[in-house]
Amino acid sequence: MLQQFDERNRDLLVNINGTLLHRDEAGVSPFDSVVQGGDGVWEGLRLYDGRIFRLTEHLDRLRGSAKALAFAEIPGHEHIREELRRTLEANGMRDGVHLRLTLTRGPKITSGMDPRLNQSGPTLIILAEWKAPVYRKSGLSLITSSVRRFPPDCLDPKIHHNNLLQSILAKIEANHAGADAALMLDRHGFIAECNGTHVFLVADGTVVTSTTDACPEGITRQTVLNLCAREGIPHQVRNVSTAEAYRADEMFCTGTMGELAAVTALDGRTIGSGEVGPMTERLSALYAEETAMTGEPILSD
Repeated sequence: MLQQFDERNRDLLVNINGTLLHRDEAGVSPFDSVVQGGDGVWEGLRLYDGRIFRLTEHLDRLRGSAKALAFAEIPGHEHIREELRRTLEANGMRDGVHLRLTLTRGPKITSGMDPRLNQSGPTLIILAEWKAPVYRKSGLSLITSSVRRFPPDCLDPKIHHNNLLQSILAKIEANHAGADAALMLDRHGFIAECNGTHVFLVADGTVVTSTTDACPEGITRQTVLNLCAREGIPHQVRNVSTAEAYRADEMFCTGTMGELAAVTALDGRTIGSGEVGPMTERLSALYAEETAMTGEPILSD
């Protein structure tokens, strides 16, 4: 599963601290903290017909992560909303768009990891791309990675930070194994998440997902749990082992960039029937209804 270049993105305008620049001209200082040490936080957003789904929740998570990293300055929600609007309007975008929102601690006066070297405020980067959901809907294959997710006492996953080396190393393993993505475990051997998505199982009509002890507080993940609660679908949040995944009736992953996507193979084993299951189809349809009916207007009609 390799994303392909979309010709519509050839002349994108990227927003860096309010300045709109062609993608080939846009640049971040080599002294920026995100370049120096991955010292930044980010969010992935999706635009549906002029509305950004769960925008406030994403901005709240961005702010919470920046506060946890003790950023001296954090742009307000309204400022970020306005820059999102400017970026989308400049690119003539209204639907079928994924946005990468990054906030770094900003440039340093000299190389080094000490945050006291950041003296000119944060860097806000908005990258909007024409991008359909990236996960194949007919069924993904996973392998279990040897790379473990950190627990809170190592690097708290509730900080949605830019240091993604764990995920990249796990993805490298998946690539070499010919799989679409990697399933990642916590230090105790329980399922945490995939290298870029959260994971759900379906067993005997109950939807099950892991705790957030070793994975981020996913917004799409929470939307699925909310849909289960609203529709009376039995669901659980608890420790989940790989043995439970092998014997599950269904498995699917969730994320803003790819929405919901079935998993039909894990470590060379067929999950369930090997086809997209009825609960996955039902929740995918409910999620599509949710994105069609809700979301925060960011563009005028």
